[in-house]
Amino acid sequence: MRRGSGAVGLMVAALVGAACSSAPRPAPAAAISPRAATGLTLPASALTPGQRILHVLDRLGYGPRPGDVERVRRMGIAAYIERQLSPRDIPDSATEQAVAGYPALALSTAQLVREYPLPSPEVRQRLAQGDMSRQDMMQMFPLARRPAIITAQLQAVRMTRAVMSERQLEEVMVDFWFNHFNVYAQKGAVRWMVPAYEREAIRPYALGRFRDLVLATARHPAMLFYLDNWMSTRADLVVPRGPNAGRRLGLNENYARELMELHTLGVDGGYTQSDVVEVARCFTGWSIDRPQQGGGFIFRPLAHDRGAKRVLGQVIPAGGGEQDGERVIDILVRHPSTARFIATKLTRRFVSDDPPPALVQRAADTFQRTDGDLRAVLTTIFTSPEFWSPEAYRAKIKTPLEVVASAVRSLDGRVDGAGGGFGPFAGGGLPLAREVAKLGEPLYEAQPPTGYPDRAEAWVNTGALLGRMNFALGLAHNRVRGTRVDLAGLLGGADRREPGQVLDRLLALVLHGEATARTRAVLAAELESPEITRTTAYDRVSKDTDAEKLAALVLGSPEFQRR
Repeated sequence: MRRGSGAVGLMVAALVGAACSSAPRPAPAAAISPRAATGLTLPASALTPGQRILHVLDRLGYGPRPGDVERVRRMGIAAYIERQLSPRDIPDSATEQAVAGYPALALSTAQLVREYPLPSPEVRQRLAQGDMSRQDMMQMFPLARRPAIITAQLQAVRMTRAVMSERQLEEVMVDFWFNHFNVYAQKGAVRWMVPAYEREAIRPYALGRFRDLVLATARHPAMLFYLDNWMSTRADLVVPRGPNAGRRLGLNENYARELMELHTLGVDGGYTQSDVVEVARCFTGWSIDRPQQGGGFIFRPLAHDRGAKRVLGQVIPAGGGEQDGERVIDILVRHPSTARFIATKLTRRFVSDDPPPALVQRAADTFQRTDGDLRAVLTTIFTSPEFWSPEAYRAKIKTPLEVVASAVRSLDGRVDGAGGGFGPFAGGGLPLAREVAKLGEPLYEAQPPTGYPDRAEAWVNTGALLGRMNFALGLAHNRVRGTRVDLAGLLGGADRREPGQVLDRLLALVLHGEATARTRAVLAAELESPEITRTTAYDRVSKDTDAEKLAALVLGSPEFQRR
């Protein structure tokens, strides 16, 4: 679709203006008492019962599939939230079967280095000198065994899980924490380390204790390499032997700074440059055993600064060795600034871009009271009046990952599994990931340690929303490889000769009747357009509504772009 191409272009222009405005507020309703559940008590809310269900499906996951609203209504909202907070208790065999065909994700880092090598320096030199043809090199190092395949499989699985998984909250939290503890998959040896990083350091702790999450990421080779801590040594270390014998090494402050600024305390958390240096000293010697061969964490006593340190006013005695780093983590994760910083980020993710201060404080109090129990902090947020307020309803703009996953789910899209191996095209997850990348969020490829942002201004502009509409058109017309939607089946008995019937069915299917008067008016104005009716004023044939294009317009609506 081109900008300004007839009625569709006019529709994009209208919806861009609406999506950039403040979130539409639901009409006032009588306060609704929550349904009782075993462990959670939800507050009364002015949202209607249907709005409450949509809200929890959009916030705790990647949006509803056809039938999900009724399933949650039968189960009860509180019971659904409780279930999502305990993902290991949710059967998810279909998802596991779908992702099993991507072999790279189950391999260790060392195995990945062997199975997906880069061409050796000798081979590259022979190629440059003309002693080897490019075809010879391709036979020796085929594309299907290049390191880029590792990232491609990671991206494919992330999308497959987002669309298919019954453990929706876990998938949301894995994405949240990966951005919080971001590593860039294209930095050197990190490309072989990312599958193990997500599998071993992120996913197991996504709903666990924050200290375990910080320690697991701090010790993981992916983080050690990405932020260069594996090379950080005491200031006076001189390499005793080997090719670098006589070289003076020294302190690297990258990880220490990001640990405090991005992972724990926050930029205004009360630390100083002196604290950065002292923390860096504590982590000297935390390194990687043979990083280019896929080795694991190793502590190198010779590289460690054995002297006493002072971090945030607390003395760490001399001679602590590897435990100096663990002592730092204990100090940081139990600091009030960390509780507030993590509470703010979680409340921003689940409530609004400008988190309500009172809720942030309650979530921070829970964080401190429970020693960083993330499940308890989320429970505080999910059972808060602020979470269920009309002001929070559709207050968040979807990220590219969220809009692609939710669009596929809303149309009950079926994503092909890999089916074994990995050729140029295998399965539907990778094409979906490429659609996400087109919209500005290439998965696992955020270069800065901040990861991808979770605020509207990062994602809302005319070009971005036009790209979202183009994706919706491709999805509805089954032009996204490996993903199939059965729009005819979803429309049921809607008569394509009656555009109004088709629109009503799509609004019920995709927006669950939650379209504003403005959106309905803009969509209704398109129902006589030749692009929708596939007729002109001079035709004497029956209208044949272009349901796919109309579905794309509904997916492009401001209501769908929000969660």
